Amino acid sequence: MIAATKRLALGILASALVAGLAACSPGSGAASPGAERNESVKKENARGNAPGAAPANAVKLIGDGSTAFTGAQPKIPAATRLAPGQKPPQFVVFSWDGAGEDSQRLFSHFRGVAKKYNATMTYFLSGVYLLPKEKKSLYDPPQHSAGRSDIGFNDTEGIRDTLTEVRAAWKDGNEIGTHFNGHFCGADGGVGTWSVDEWKSEIAQAKAFVKGWKTNAPALKAEAPLPFDYDKELIGARTPCLEGQKNMVAAARTMGFRYDSSGVNDQVWPKKKDGVWDLSLQLVPMPGRDFETLSMDYNFMVNQSGTTTQGDPSQHEAWGDQMRDGLLQAFDRSYDGNRAPLIIGNHFESWNGGTYMRAIEETMARVCTRAEVRCVSFRQLADWLDAQDPASLAKFGTLGVGEAPKGGWQALAAAPVKPAASGGPAVPADGTAPGKASDGAADTADAAGKDDEDDKSGDASARAHVAHGPARH
Repeated sequence: MIAATKRLALGILASALVAGLAACSPGSGAASPGAERNESVKKENARGNAPGAAPANAVKLIGDGSTAFTGAQPKIPAATRLAPGQKPPQFVVFSWDGAGEDSQRLFSHFRGVAKKYNATMTYFLSGVYLLPKEKKSLYDPPQHSAGRSDIGFNDTEGIRDTLTEVRAAWKDGNEIGTHFNGHFCGADGGVGTWSVDEWKSEIAQAKAFVKGWKTNAPALKAEAPLPFDYDKELIGARTPCLEGQKNMVAAARTMGFRYDSSGVNDQVWPKKKDGVWDLSLQLVPMPGRDFETLSMDYNFMVNQSGTTTQGDPSQHEAWGDQMRDGLLQAFDRSYDGNRAPLIIGNHFESWNGGTYMRAIEETMARVCTRAEVRCVSFRQLADWLDAQDPASLAKFGTLGVGEAPKGGWQALAAAPVKPAASGGPAVPADGTAPGKASDGAADTADAAGKDDEDDKSGDASARAHVAHGPARH
């Protein structure tokens, strides 16, 4: 983690920036893109309509009718275990922080993009995006006065539009996670200072705003419910500014969470951390630079235009290309190497002329159509990980960034694995150490003016990203 923190420090603090601001087809290449996944979906949906199962159109309202049980989520393939020695698919997760529909219409746009490329994604919904500003006093954030939010609240039409997209997204097979509520960052009452009990309160309130929008926004009572039970749907999150992970996870794992995406990882196979899958953002190449940055649009932006969200227009195209090419390089080294899932985070924002939205769309077009690739939500990835033989996952975990197994996947499966020594990674029985992270990311601390002791917490503001604007702007 120290090495990762050093590399990240450069990715965000390069050029003396001030820190603290913040689907695809599985199977063999012979199959047409999406064919195997679609067949799996058909079988799963058929099972859902077996005798004794609830009809596909059954609706059981929950609470005030803001949410409802409507049966199993459609378009979700069954998670299956790999055969011994079988090459794992290449998973790619596209995820969105905040996830509200505003005047830019980016939520609805990317729902369409995902359907075009047979992808599903994770939308981290901010609870206050379903709370009208006239009811803002209902939000009682930890360490702040009631009715306070650093991303504001919403209006009736903004809530209606967001509900429309969340409803359709879930029916398309996407996941609805949480980005919590007020998006407080930094040392003065930020989420990184919250206790476990304060996080439990924040999580409970985020759920309550999703489960009670009809009560809180009575003008919308005639609207259709969200088609899921949020107590069961909500299994993961990403914290604001990537702060507060440790205490958040300690709270969330008692409230049904199965994964978290609030940290910083290399492109290696995920493991469970404190009882939940650690599916954090990753360090990826920044083409033309001698360091890596976080796999998120904001972090590319801050290395290009600083904290100015609309920098030099003449550079917009090049900056978007740089992000796209960095993500494609990250994809290639996993696809041709260890097959570790690629985790990408984004915001529905038009920073630098919308160039990062273009970069994401072009990345999806190129990777989600490849053979043996599955562009999925975090929920689907967690389901797949849970379905695997733990011994196989442990062997995958011995592979470093971009490292393909020597002798192929069958050879990796046949090799015994020695137990990990005192918390270190498991290694093959021949004693070969796991591969190293890629060159160009190794020496970042000096260039950033940091050293090993500067940040070991995993919650440093250096890894934070900018707070979101209101849901409508």
